[in-house]
Amino acid sequence: MHATLTRRQAAAEPARPDGLDAIRPLPAWFFAFEGVLGAAYDICHVWQSAWTVVVAVAAVNAVVGLTVLRRRIKLVKAMLRNGRTRLIAFGLIALRAGVHLVLGAAGADVTGTAAHLVLAAGMAAATVGLLWFDQRVTFRALGLAAR
Repeated sequence: MHATLTRRQAAAEPARPDGLDAIRPLPAWFFAFEGVLGAAYDICHVWQSAWTVVVAVAAVNAVVGLTVLRRRIKLVKAMLRNGRTRLIAFGLIALRAGVHLVLGAAGADVTGTAAHLVLAAGMAAATVGLLWFDQRVTFRALGLAAR
């Protein structure tokens, strides 16, 4: 019933002149690609040959972005134009460097397999969470309801 009401309301609303009414949120699996890329540094420290898998994931991410998500290119452009997205990217790099510096200064260098896996999981979670949050904020800023 609620979904039908939403469809009726959407059908009754006039189309936006900027064409942004057709934008849909990025799917959850897209953020999983980004999470793997966020964890790549520590994954490659655990398994030296994992860089080939990371390169393959990056290639699949690029291909999927250019094909399957082609219709959502306006959302991606809006997110990339926003300084908040760049701040997130640089913030994640600073977080990684900061964690390694703080742990190194405390005498607890990240050298073991378990430590790298924990840091990889943390970086993946931070990447996915921050990008999802950025998408939500972008939708609100553009005046779109996440569907």
